Amino acid sequence: MTGDHQTLALLLFSVFVAGTLAITTWVGRNRHGSAEEFYTGGRLFTPMENGFAIAGDYMSAASFLGVTGLIALFGYDGLLYAVGFLVAWLVVLLLVAELVRNCGRFTLADVVAARMSERPVRIAAGTSSVTVSVLYLVAQMVGAGSLVGLLLGRTGEAAQAWAVIGVGALMVIYVSLGGMRATTWIQIVKAVLLLGGTVVLTVLVLVRFHGDVDRLLLTAAERSGHGAAFLAPGLKYGGDWSARLDFISLGLALVLGTAGLPHILSRFYTVPTARAARRSVIWSIGLIGGFYLMAVVLGFGAAAIVGPDAVRGSNAAGNTAVPLLALDLGGGADSTGATVLFAVVAAVAFATILAVVAGITLASSASVAHDLYASLRRRGSRRRSEVAVARVAAVGIGVLAIGLGLLARDLNVAFLVGLAFAVAASANLPVLLYSLFWRGFTTRGAVWAVYGGLLPALVLVVLSPVVSGSPGALFPGADFQFFPLDNPGLVSIPLGFLAGWLGTVTSAEPPDEAKHAETEVRSLTGAGAV
Repeated sequence: MTGDHQTLALLLFSVFVAGTLAITTWVGRNRHGSAEEFYTGGRLFTPMENGFAIAGDYMSAASFLGVTGLIALFGYDGLLYAVGFLVAWLVVLLLVAELVRNCGRFTLADVVAARMSERPVRIAAGTSSVTVSVLYLVAQMVGAGSLVGLLLGRTGEAAQAWAVIGVGALMVIYVSLGGMRATTWIQIVKAVLLLGGTVVLTVLVLVRFHGDVDRLLLTAAERSGHGAAFLAPGLKYGGDWSARLDFISLGLALVLGTAGLPHILSRFYTVPTARAARRSVIWSIGLIGGFYLMAVVLGFGAAAIVGPDAVRGSNAAGNTAVPLLALDLGGGADSTGATVLFAVVAAVAFATILAVVAGITLASSASVAHDLYASLRRRGSRRRSEVAVARVAAVGIGVLAIGLGLLARDLNVAFLVGLAFAVAASANLPVLLYSLFWRGFTTRGAVWAVYGGLLPALVLVVLSPVVSGSPGALFPGADFQFFPLDNPGLVSIPLGFLAGWLGTVTSAEPPDEAKHAETEVRSLTGAGAV
């Protein structure tokens, strides 16, 4: 873009950042210092508001930037991400939403600790929640770097690095000042903007092809250089046995991981009842489903209009496919229409990143303060100290996420989120399901389930082609790759369930049937729920 158009884009882009900061400042002036207010916003949100906030939390940079980029580069195989992200909500709706709302208070550990020895379970679940949150944050940081670098007209390492640092600083401000109430309203605004922007782009793509979806797909296949193979399975995950296993691993991680994501589970505590939690999920499924249908159109639209070569030329992982598509749909890089449309898309994408990182940071800082700190140090005013520790933890987690985001800036954001989903499905989901549904589950089983999924998942990622031994790895010059799959879910998820079972059957501690009965009644009826 020319200098004048770039200035206009930056101006429009800055309006949203200023607006979100204003929301945070306004809400922060009206907040109270209690842990319930900071973590859950006082549980005052309606199902519709919470449904929009859940959708805003879930439709991350991986969805808007990463999935569309993968579809633009790999066609049908990129589409699999959208399917996995959406189907996962059926697991949440059927198995998790109401039960978690009834059994917990602020975090995942609350659900598990209700019938176990509290300290070891909270330490394990808190550690796992923070790990998953940091991995998820890294993906958002990478998306921010790609986006702002493109907006500034600079795709070099320095521009991306400063973008990552800026997003990290903003997310710490949002969480520290506004807590859950500010985070929720930012997510609601972001969801409305994202859905609105996606509708506009989808309509423009369909208008370009006169509503002929067949022509859109055939043009995308032709420009891809792969012909009919672009519209068939196997372009990314069909090369050999390891690629096919990687696809199965990815599918397991995406479908099962959502139910173990700390920032999604924490949203169920922001509504007053379990029925409201379930209605929130129904709202979110409708919104998320509509979004992913449009994301498929945008991905194939980017392949047909921009072309995979141009997408790769801007960002090798495909993270800038949608902004490039907006430039083309608006009339070309030097036109005012393209500048306005690109700036709107950039602002929406940046809003997506800011809202998601705020939600994740809040959930992870809650785990640090409510689970880890409260378990390791029990003196003074616990509630007041928890909120103070949560704010400090937000800063520390932000710094860590910035550092890892700088390291992983060349990886696709949807792929990075797939890794976070795999860790969540391996470490958090087994202990959650066992706690809710297995009468004989014990403390040792809970601790083993968490670490038995968490540690193998992390070790397998370190030993995978993601970190070394391949041209696109984090350390391409090194080679300590011993695990052939990019996503560890196929191995680590069963290990998490196996470790939980093994820890329980070998435990000398008898299961507390009275507490299980109490938990079961509470989870199913809501009697005694906070």
